[in-house]
Amino acid sequence: MPFALLKDRALISVSGPDAEHFLQNILTTDLDALRESEAKPGALLTPQGKILFDFLISRAGENAFRLECRADISDDFIRRLMLYRLRAKVEISKSEQAFVTIAWGTESIASETDPTALADRRFHESVTRSYAGTAETGDDDAWQAFRIAHGVAESGADYALGDAFPHDVLLDEMGGVGFRKGCYVGQEVVSRMQHRGTARRRLLIVQAGLPLPAAGTEVTVEGRPVGTLGSNSGATGLAIARVDRVKAALDASQPILAGDVPVTLAIPAWAKFSFPQETVSAEDA
Repeated sequence: MPFALLKDRALISVSGPDAEHFLQNILTTDLDALRESEAKPGALLTPQGKILFDFLISRAGENAFRLECRADISDDFIRRLMLYRLRAKVEISKSEQAFVTIAWGTESIASETDPTALADRRFHESVTRSYAGTAETGDDDAWQAFRIAHGVAESGADYALGDAFPHDVLLDEMGGVGFRKGCYVGQEVVSRMQHRGTARRRLLIVQAGLPLPAAGTEVTVEGRPVGTLGSNSGATGLAIARVDRVKAALDASQPILAGDVPVTLAIPAWAKFSFPQETVSAEDA
């Protein structure tokens, strides 16, 4: 069973009598649907609907939640949560633990050997995360290759915080946005995008015959930008791109480039969205 030891993560604890109500009112994730044995993705948004912080959230006991996020944004995340706390009866703190063990590739073996293992619901295959602690090392490169091949984006590696909507990075497709819950920060914009079907930027899987250039490289069609490359593993990578412009290029058999490297762009196999039926004109592209 392959596994990796992630040392760039932080764990934030939110607990107390009002913890669930407090988080339900500010985060995108619907906590009513969060089970004990799983970790779901989510975000705290700006009022304009863009991702300010991304994380995985899980239950950590009665009236307690665990938010796993990038270590380098954890202090800012805590400060933002404190701003929203007001008079809510919650305690917010950060664990000193500096790593997360993640395993993938076989069904439920991790949960048999580690009762604290949680199913990572971003994936349609068996992936578990554990916070029990270990001194071992794993194959981080293999984990990144697996994540990329399955079309799962993470901030920092694939997009900048404050620059992407939940739909851009497929949070709406992987249970990271509750469309039937009450209001939360940025909810109006995200709900409008969902119900009107106006999401134009989407995460796509990039394939090339050569190693891909660095994250941040523009993806272009005839010199016009259609997206931006994110993380990659050799010739496979991720990109957030305008699906209408990509569809126009595909219909016209126009080459798509990441830097100088010819690439193909595809929707992740598990995603429900599709390329638009109507393509943009050259003037709009």
